[in-house]
Amino acid sequence: MALSDVTDWIDEHSRPGATWFAKRLAANDTLATNAHQAGPYIPKEFLFQVLPALHQPDQLNPDYRFDMYVDSHADHRNIRAVWYNNSVCGNGTRNEARLTGFGGIGSALLDPDSTGALAVFVFVTGEGGAPVCHVWVCDSGTEADLFEERIGTVEPKQYIVWQPGSPVPQGELFDRRARNDCRLTQDEIPADWLQRFPSGVEIVRKSMELRPPAGMNADVRLLRRRACEFEIFRSVEDAFWLPKVGGGFESLEAFVSLAQSILQSRKSRSGKSLEYHACEIFEEEGLASNQDYAHNPTIEGNRKPDFLFPNTFAYTDDTFPSARLRMLAAKTTCKDRWRQILNEADRIPVKHLLTLQEGVSENQFNEMTDAGVRLVVPAGLHRSYPETVRPHLATLEEFIGEVRLLQPARP
Repeated sequence: MALSDVTDWIDEHSRPGATWFAKRLAANDTLATNAHQAGPYIPKEFLFQVLPALHQPDQLNPDYRFDMYVDSHADHRNIRAVWYNNSVCGNGTRNEARLTGFGGIGSALLDPDSTGALAVFVFVTGEGGAPVCHVWVCDSGTEADLFEERIGTVEPKQYIVWQPGSPVPQGELFDRRARNDCRLTQDEIPADWLQRFPSGVEIVRKSMELRPPAGMNADVRLLRRRACEFEIFRSVEDAFWLPKVGGGFESLEAFVSLAQSILQSRKSRSGKSLEYHACEIFEEEGLASNQDYAHNPTIEGNRKPDFLFPNTFAYTDDTFPSARLRMLAAKTTCKDRWRQILNEADRIPVKHLLTLQEGVSENQFNEMTDAGVRLVVPAGLHRSYPETVRPHLATLEEFIGEVRLLQPARP
């Protein structure tokens, strides 16, 4: 499933009038334990809210049928919600609600392999006023990351209820996830940034604050923070430069000078942004600077690759195996720039190139491969590459895992 399908689904169902319920499927929800009562557990209080006809305390085990569309797996069922209430209406001890009628293991919601997966149920009003439920069962951590970016981290044995248009639940896990964008108001911009335009590193670190690592793998984190960083930059740019533009100019030269300053500021941010983001992610992933990786080291011929693994000392030590060395260049676009990295590290025949470019031609990819360049592309961008190329792309998560395995043993 394309990540764009997930984001489109999220956007489609993030409208007022919808009610979300998100949880990670437990073994008792699926058929992992072969339980007779298999079916997702949902608190009865929530079901009473979205299915008010189910709340009949004077009737034994009332039920209600409604249409459920598991959009992630193109599955439609007429589901039965039942309130087992013999402790309320009878002489028993049971007082819980269940959803049944999924059709057995053929349903993604009951598939044992779905145990631990994030499932998002969205209840809306269908034709004639009857409730309808749309569901997405995440097949991968990347899909789950996209949902958790919107609603916050969903821990096992916990759930989140959210109605679009209302605040996301607040708390330690959610306080940074409540905002849907990173544009800053005048009051949110650090005061010193209005006097001195912040550096690229400062803006990147602000994006880390607004998009923390919890619930996101390296690939999702990189793409989300890049988008966040751009919004922060534009907010600060407006706040910093617009007053100067509004103040007028004494001469044409003064106008040109200010315009050049603005353009240079944009170029400076763009040129090193990807590199800064990668550097911060390496640290978050437990790679120590100058020990597990070197940023902009100086090596033979006064060359300065973006990143060297494990470190400069290992690279300059002729006894250290070349097969355990890696080099990573970071270039937002690579179409006309990939050849620049070919001579950056003589001891490393295969050069890794981290890029955000959305696709290359098969011919260009073959040319890169023949020259010893391997592309590292965030997973969310892989679909923009030709099908024959995708199997040969490395994700950032995979690259980090590879360099971890190559690290020298620590004392």
